[in-house]
Amino acid sequence: MSEAPLELDLSSDPRSLPDAREKVRRWAGEHEWNETQIGEVVLALDEALTNVIRHAYGGQSGKKILVTVQAIQDPDGGDGLEIRVRDFGRQVNPEDICGRDLDDIRPGGLGVHIIQALNDSVEYRCAEGGGMLLVMRKFKAPRVEKS
Repeated sequence: MSEAPLELDLSSDPRSLPDAREKVRRWAGEHEWNETQIGEVVLALDEALTNVIRHAYGGQSGKKILVTVQAIQDPDGGDGLEIRVRDFGRQVNPEDICGRDLDDIRPGGLGVHIIQALNDSVEYRCAEGGGMLLVMRKFKAPRVEKS
């Protein structure tokens, strides 16, 4: 198992998604994540990349997306991973990023909800020089809130 982060330099083309999913799936497997966890990690990444293509780049292909996946530790020493998704598209106020109302039943528009549900922490930041940075963190052991 390598401690080196996985770094992907992707194009904002939906055809780049299967290869990105497979590389992250392989990386997580090498880091001893179970199949359920790997599925959650890959689904959250897929939703994040789809959102970048659709919203940051307005569906334009050929735009740059950088993905970094690295092993991290939680404060109690448990194993986790961090995925950073950096785009160079439209910058928005991170506070304005939210999923649509779940009572609004229609196809699509659930990416933000899915990303938040499948990770232990999710942060959206304006990136220096334009674009956005999404940081998703997930831990192998369920997080227990201390009282």
